[in-house]
Amino acid sequence: MAEDEYEIALSKQDLREVTAFAAACAEAVLEVFEADQPDDSRPRDAVEAALEFARGGERGKSLRDTAWAALKAAKSTDTAAAREAAWAAMSAAGAAYLHPLAKATQVKHILGAGAHAARAAELAAGRDPGVGAEHVERAVHRATPVVVDVLKRFPAAPDGGGRVGELIRMLDADLRSLTLTE
Repeated sequence: MAEDEYEIALSKQDLREVTAFAAACAEAVLEVFEADQPDDSRPRDAVEAALEFARGGERGKSLRDTAWAALKAAKSTDTAAAREAAWAAMSAAGAAYLHPLAKATQVKHILGAGAHAARAAELAAGRDPGVGAEHVERAVHRATPVVVDVLKRFPAAPDGGGRVGELIRMLDADLRSLTLTE
């Protein structure tokens, strides 16, 4: 295994905290998706499955199935904002599958829902980057000390990824700068 791929200790409780954080971020923009696709519950189902895992449920088929369904729902949207909101929901369910490898790409499992949610809000507000920044700030306030600790075990977020990548890196830098105590 390469030096940058060493294994990171992650408990089931760590995964539950990360998933709860991701679900809260995604839940904040479900209305963006639902305004576009009012009869499609797939993103909400993904967030609910993530919350169920975060509260002590099992990490299994329901999470995977609802994540895939939210991804498919993203393809049925009429707006980019709704698509990003569905991707946030998909990312929330996927957060439970954070891998214990020290790869920068794993940071997307922790912060992807927050970044997609920020982008959804930004697009819904006419591409206003200030709205995205506000959502990043709200996500920082949602993060528990456990989420920050888990994030700090991984390398910094990777380059690339367009505007969502920028939002991931903003959120990553802001959370890493915190010194929280439980």
